[in-house]
Amino acid sequence: MIAINWANPLEGYAVPFVNVAFITSFVAATVLTLIAIPYGKRRPKGTPFSWGEAMLGSTYAFGVMFLAFGIVPHQFVDHADKELGWDRANIIYGPFDILKPDSLGGWNPITLQYEAVRDIVVVLIHVYFFGLLIFIWNWWQKRGDNVTKELPTSSYGRPLVKKA
Repeated sequence: MIAINWANPLEGYAVPFVNVAFITSFVAATVLTLIAIPYGKRRPKGTPFSWGEAMLGSTYAFGVMFLAFGIVPHQFVDHADKELGWDRANIIYGPFDILKPDSLGGWNPITLQYEAVRDIVVVLIHVYFFGLLIFIWNWWQKRGDNVTKELPTSSYGRPLVKKA
């Protein structure tokens, strides 16, 4: 008889390419970055910050950036090295050995290693978070700028404007 753990149905089974620490830190960094949007919608533009609010905001921003640029890439490198085995010793042969290097009997003059793929993914993680932070900073600076005030209209539908 097979027992199923309803709390964790995948217990005892290895799910490929899944690392809880990496996924959790990636999602947490993204969500903590996007939390600035609902906060910015509540706070009117031009409202001065108190000293305590500025310190809390700077600590929050430092923590999110430390998570995004420090912990998330580290978790992926750790996952790629330990669980996936993407290190210098593993060489990429590709499907049907089309990328097999000439030093090992193939035709490709370049020896490609999985460590390079790991490093490219880490660079893409940095590009993602850098783009996300630029988006949030841009959104924060422009919040409230697109508010248009409707002018009262006449019975003909034309706006009523006072002459100066």
